[in-house]
Amino acid sequence: MDLRLRGKRALVTGSSRGIGRAIALSLADFKVDVAINYLRNRTRAEETAHEIESRGVRALVLKGNVADPEHVERLFGAIAAAWGGLDIVVSNAASGVLRPARELTLHHFDWAMHINAAALLPISQQFLKLPAAGERVLVAVSSLGAVRAIPNYTAVGASKAALESMVRHLSAEFAPEGMRINAVSAGTVDTDALLHFPNREELLDVARRRTPAGRLIDPQDVANVVVFLCTDFAAMIHGQILIVDGGYSILA
Repeated sequence: MDLRLRGKRALVTGSSRGIGRAIALSLADFKVDVAINYLRNRTRAEETAHEIESRGVRALVLKGNVADPEHVERLFGAIAAAWGGLDIVVSNAASGVLRPARELTLHHFDWAMHINAAALLPISQQFLKLPAAGERVLVAVSSLGAVRAIPNYTAVGASKAALESMVRHLSAEFAPEGMRINAVSAGTVDTDALLHFPNREELLDVARRRTPAGRLIDPQDVANVVVFLCTDFAAMIHGQILIVDGGYSILA
């Protein structure tokens, strides 16, 4: 299938593993050059970059903390120097402390907010400064914790709710400037990130039992929808949150 993405240039934050990695590889499958952003594990980032290059497209490996505006500026500067512009950004990098609310501090809250929500502001601002071959596309990755209460997820869930609000507000402001902004909200995905949940097995068990589609979603399910939003087929989707959860959230 030709999605008319060949030759476009993308940045995927937090793309050395999990959902971000699946998104990066899926874009490369459609002949998109992909910049891999990581914070700690360069080895895994380079492995992902090698897989991208094996698909016949270009890859960059860029270290940076998206919660730091100076790091974000350097990321986009490096892409501009290497490729001359950028067409797609997937804001996937996320972090947060998973504890009961009684054990959280404002530091924990601020950490999640800066990485998961506030980072979208400098990312979108820097994106606007770079040349693009047509409309710019920005896709954020959210989770059902933005709208549903999940044990130990208070700080992260609040930050994801803020992220989804950012998507709507930035979309309204930047659409006239040629940027299409949306988010994909993922249900329970069994990735490395889920290993940090103290109630991981319970979450997986509930998701398996309650998902009408009959299975857990995987990173590729999320990546498929992100890729769709990057195409011209989604040209009139602006400021929306697309849920990918196998129907989990439709049940009472």
